[in-house]
Amino acid sequence: MTLEIRPAVAGDGAAFLDLVDALADYEKLPRPDADARARLLRDGFGPAPRFDTLLARLDGRPVGYAFYFFTYSSFLARPTLWLEDVFVVPDARGRGVGLALLRRLGREAAARECGRMEWTVLDWNRPAIEFYDRLGARPLGEWITYRLDGAALAALGAAGA
Repeated sequence: MTLEIRPAVAGDGAAFLDLVDALADYEKLPRPDADARARLLRDGFGPAPRFDTLLARLDGRPVGYAFYFFTYSSFLARPTLWLEDVFVVPDARGRGVGLALLRRLGREAAARECGRMEWTVLDWNRPAIEFYDRLGARPLGEWITYRLDGAALAALGAAGA
């Protein structure tokens, strides 16, 4: 078994999109439409990337990815590595792929002098929650995630100053 974790490059775009589709299927969400797929490729691999992606290959086959970017903590006065997605295809789980992706992200966070690494997990995803618990991660029960999207986001942006 040969496991490779490396930054994704433009030539990995099709594999990246296939993995995003696989995550959507796993989470029972709609796959990105054609416009969203074009934005993902532009924003991940274009001249001004908005996020970074690690690609995991097992014996040469793309089997997972981590999609991340950086925010900044005013209280720590350090960056935070925000992990938007981490996904390993079901038939490659239990082979160290997820752990290798997270270790690589940990090295990246340390290299960038991050004060922390954060992500969310769906409350029904017991295997992921148990995996994160084994790593020593802890849920932030005192924080509630909010979201504005669609019409509510447009209305907020259109409201007067």
